[in-house]
Amino acid sequence: MFNAGDHVVFVLDGAVGVVLNVDGGRVQVLWEDHFVSWEKAELLRLLEEKQA
Repeated sequence: MFNAGDHVVFVLDGAVGVVLNVDGGRVQVLWEDHFVSWEKAELLRLLEEKQA
């Protein structure tokens, strides 16, 4: 499950965004190009931070 503030990747094109809101199986995301949209949770995955 996603939480507000999580960094996510859209699996279809690799776009990166930040979760703003979660409503059931839908997730509102602020994308890196400043566009906001609602996406199905199954189309998103958590962004794994690179370890130093």
